[in-house]
Amino acid sequence: MARVFITRAIPGRAVEQLEAAGHAVETWPGDLPPPPAELAAALVRSDAVMAMVVDRITPEMLAAAPRLRIVANMAAGYDNVDPAAAADLGVWVTNTPGVLAETTADLAFGLLLAAARRIVESDRDTRAGGWKTWSPTAFLGTDVFGATLGIVGLGEIGEAVARRARGFKMRILYHSRTRKPALEADLGLEYRPLPELLAESDFVTLHTPLTPETRHLIDAAALAAMKPGAILVNTARGQVVDQDALVEALRTGRLGGAALDVTTPEPLPLDHPLSTFPNVIITPHIGSASRATRARMAEMAAANILAVLAGREPPNPVNRPANPRS
Repeated sequence: MARVFITRAIPGRAVEQLEAAGHAVETWPGDLPPPPAELAAALVRSDAVMAMVVDRITPEMLAAAPRLRIVANMAAGYDNVDPAAAADLGVWVTNTPGVLAETTADLAFGLLLAAARRIVESDRDTRAGGWKTWSPTAFLGTDVFGATLGIVGLGEIGEAVARRARGFKMRILYHSRTRKPALEADLGLEYRPLPELLAESDFVTLHTPLTPETRHLIDAAALAAMKPGAILVNTARGQVVDQDALVEALRTGRLGGAALDVTTPEPLPLDHPLSTFPNVIITPHIGSASRATRARMAEMAAANILAVLAGREPPNPVNRPANPRS
C-alpha cells in the first residue's frame, strides 16, 4: 500500500480509484493550498502527490522526500515544479493535457465577448441602480463579428479558440513558436510575427505556456504596439503579461480593455490598480472550471499515479527520470 497526498478536495472518482487500488489517500482539508511547511511535510510521508498548479514544489522539497515517486499535476501546466530537477532526483512529473482545451477556450471566448460588449460593467451598473431607461449611447461596445483576432500561442487551446472565432467570421491571425500550415489551411489562419499581430488585431488572446521566453512577453513595448482600443484576453499565466505596463496602457486609454483569468499574484490584491478600471474583467483562474473537465483532470492525474506506483511509465509524463525511484 502506498500513500497518496492530494493538495485539495477534488471532484469525480479519482479518490475512489486510488483507494480501490489499495492505496491510502490523504486530502488536505482546507480550501486554501497547504502552506509550504505543511506541503513539505506531506511529501516526506507520501509516495505520490496530486498537486494543483498553485502548489509550488521545490527541488529542496523533493530531495527531502526520498519516498516520493511522482508529482501528478492536476493541470496542463507544470510551472509549479521543475521537471528537470525532479528527473535528476528520480521523480516523475505528469500533467493532464488535452482534456481542458475546449473548456478553457469557452472561457477565453466568453471573456472576449464580455469585454467587447461591456457585459460585466453594465451588469454592475444595473445592480447599483444605474439603469434608468434605454439609451442610444449607454455602454457602447465593440463588434466581435468580422473583427480581427490575434491568437498568441497556437496549441490545443489556441486552436480551439480559433474554431470558435470562425463562427463569428473573424479574421484570425496567430503567432506561435512554429508555423502550423495544416491549421492555416483548415481554419483560414494567417501567421504573423508578434509585432505585426499586435498592430493588426482588435482582440489579442494569450495561450502560451509560461517559460523564460514568454515571461512578460506582453510588456510595455508589446502593449504600445497594439492597435489603439484593442482588448487583451489572458487565460494563460499571469506572468506572461507585465501587469505594471498593462496598468499604464489602461490608464492612458490606449487599450479598450482587458479580461484576465490569471494574474500575478493569485489572488490579485483587492487594492491592486487593475481592480480600479471598469473596463477590466478579472476572474479567479477558472479556465478549466466545469464539473466534467475538472473531474476528468483529477482522474487523469490519478491514472498517472497508479501507473507509477505499479512500476509503469505514466500516460502523461513531462519528464523521464533515468533512474526512477521505487
